[in-house]
Amino acid sequence: MKVKCLIIDDEPLAINVIKNYLEQIEDFELINTFSNAIDGLNFLKSNTVDVIFLDINMPVLDGLNFIKSLENPPLLIITSAYDEFAVETYELDVLDYLIKPIEFPRFMKALNKVNRRLENNKVIVDTSKDRPYIFVKIDKKKMKKIFLDEILTVESLKDYLKINTLTGKYIIHSTLSDFTNLLPSNDFIRIHRSYTVAIDKIDAVEGNSVEIEGLRYVIGRSYIEEVKQKILNSSI
Repeated sequence: MKVKCLIIDDEPLAINVIKNYLEQIEDFELINTFSNAIDGLNFLKSNTVDVIFLDINMPVLDGLNFIKSLENPPLLIITSAYDEFAVETYELDVLDYLIKPIEFPRFMKALNKVNRRLENNKVIVDTSKDRPYIFVKIDKKKMKKIFLDEILTVESLKDYLKINTLTGKYIIHSTLSDFTNLLPSNDFIRIHRSYTVAIDKIDAVEGNSVEIEGLRYVIGRSYIEEVKQKILNSSI
């Protein structure tokens, strides 16, 4: 299966350069391009992509605010003529930062990062069994079986995740967005940029936090309305 790519950039020349580069790579497929982030957001509401090549300086909605508006972002590669936003985008879990004009060898280095991330993110989910489970890669050769009903929380550690379960803790190479998307939405909910939790493991809700196994987890401001509504619905 090819890696689905999206370009959001208001410079036609930059779009053409990236488009031409992608056409030379067999495993990557460009599915659309947009000259503004608003159209890109609307496209993502009904389409799934693996990686976005995103310009920072764009009218109406710039690249930084575009990223912040994404609830479950795909892999993000910044394309910009300026390096001043590199630190801020790194904190937003951006995979790479390409300075224009983009040379092909540097572009290929970014694509190699995409391949490594997608390979490391491999998670096998089986929800057809009486007791659903996932297999996650916990080192280069070992896949660990984890029952979904044992998961308490999933915590983001930049490029890694810590899966806290009733029986142990496991570190895997993935993003919180990617991993959360694989979990049943009726059973798990993201409450913060750094946490996804099992709804049935929540012992209490107080103010802007939830309690699980004696520990409190803050609910992010942008998540609080959805979290409280979902917890309330699950208790009916």
